[in-house]
Amino acid sequence: MSDRNSDVGGIPIEEVVVEAQEALRDRSQTRVPDKNWVKVLDHFKREWQIYAMLLPTLIWFVVFLYKPMYGLQIAFKDYSIFRGVAGSPWIGWEHFETLFTNDQFLRAVRNTIYISALNLLFGFPAPIILALMFNEVMHATYKRTAQTIVYLPHFISSVIIAGIVITAFSPSAGIVNTFISWLGFEPIYFLTQPEWFRPIFVGTGIWQEAGFGSIVFLAAIAGVNPSLYESAVVDGANRWQMMWKITIPSILPTILIMLIIRIGNVMEVSFELVILLYQPSTYETADVVNTWVYRQGLQSGQYDLAAAAGLFNAVVAFVLVMTANTLSRRFSRTSLW
Repeated sequence: MSDRNSDVGGIPIEEVVVEAQEALRDRSQTRVPDKNWVKVLDHFKREWQIYAMLLPTLIWFVVFLYKPMYGLQIAFKDYSIFRGVAGSPWIGWEHFETLFTNDQFLRAVRNTIYISALNLLFGFPAPIILALMFNEVMHATYKRTAQTIVYLPHFISSVIIAGIVITAFSPSAGIVNTFISWLGFEPIYFLTQPEWFRPIFVGTGIWQEAGFGSIVFLAAIAGVNPSLYESAVVDGANRWQMMWKITIPSILPTILIMLIIRIGNVMEVSFELVILLYQPSTYETADVVNTWVYRQGLQSGQYDLAAAAGLFNAVVAFVLVMTANTLSRRFSRTSLW
């Protein structure tokens, strides 16, 4: 009996136990493919054409947005174009200390915030109001014609837009000063007076972008359930009440998303339009961070100081968009992510 229990098929039981333990060890060490990874690979195999079309965009982002981040270290170095980024010595936060003691930079920050606040106050509601107005137009031909007219400035170069504005406000032949002369007043050279730059800039921005910006809100309005309007008509609601009680609440998530994006661009005042319209006499109210960076970096050759200002700009924009997104998600349950 003892001999029968001490072996299995003629093999000693100790060897059988050892082989079983080794088999279990090998099995535990063998990596079983994760089912999630298998699903991901299957998905890529099925949808590879879509990712192939996405590839050029990803390459563009890497080359033009992520690769230049290597140069951010210039903001912390005493940069020399002859030594290069790697060869320039580190100086820490010295450039940022210089920025926050520079009166011209602080003035540019104030102007940027002030102009962006005016754009938010007057420029952001403009496309929403325009979209609501277009939605109320019943005559198809008139509606298409009006939309074409208000969309057109968006497709015109900022250089041409600036030329139109300069001509319109010219003290000698501009249509604005011609009208002022008809009223019996003296012509005003608007673009050389600091107090007039901000209204002209904000008004020009609304004229150029409000029409094109209304497309997003028109698309959101088109997605509103028509049965809501039908029920409102049955209940006796007029057009104003339907717009206020149905249309605006229905597109509110879109409005909040666009507002978050707009807040994230607070520090990015239109560089092209500012630099085309401003001049030294209007620096007091017209000089913004981007134009200050342009003058310091390209005109004065202080690339490290300009990089520090640009990094400051980016950090502020990041904090603003994160804050706006968090507040929107907390109070309205609508957010970018």
